[in-house]
Amino acid sequence: MKKNTLIVLGSPNSPEGVLSDISRSRLNYCASLYTKGSFVLCTGGWGDHFNTSSKPHAEYSKAYLIKNGIPKDAFLDFALSSNTVDDAVKIKPVVEKLDNVHLTIITSEYHLERVKLIFNEILNPFELEFVGVKSNLSKDVYNKLVAHEKKAVKSILDNGLYY
Repeated sequence: MKKNTLIVLGSPNSPEGVLSDISRSRLNYCASLYTKGSFVLCTGGWGDHFNTSSKPHAEYSKAYLIKNGIPKDAFLDFALSSNTVDDAVKIKPVVEKLDNVHLTIITSEYHLERVKLIFNEILNPFELEFVGVKSNLSKDVYNKLVAHEKKAVKSILDNGLYY
């Protein structure tokens, strides 16, 4: 039986380290999927678009998940990434050390198509499952994120993936 590894992609937090609704929705979903013996990998370092605090985003995510019942020994090394391509690139060396794993990639529903494009290339031949968690966003914010994702996906399809 394959060992499940839950990978939570980074998302915004405040300069003080307060997790955004997007972050909490992904982390809550991770906590709901966690079973004893699973691994958890948190991504996210720093970036002007999601984290300008003194600590990496992944550290805030891990603390939140521990508060929500996931044991400290379930966590793998962080992938201190700055964007989605960097997520996949930095996850790869961590999961390559594991035997017989199934990777469950947890992101937001508006981000799912791009994540699949990137991760299916970079993390091939791992067994991957993708989850797009619904976010509690205003219609305006959601529509802006969807527009950004459409542009990003088009760029990958037109130009390929650079990493």
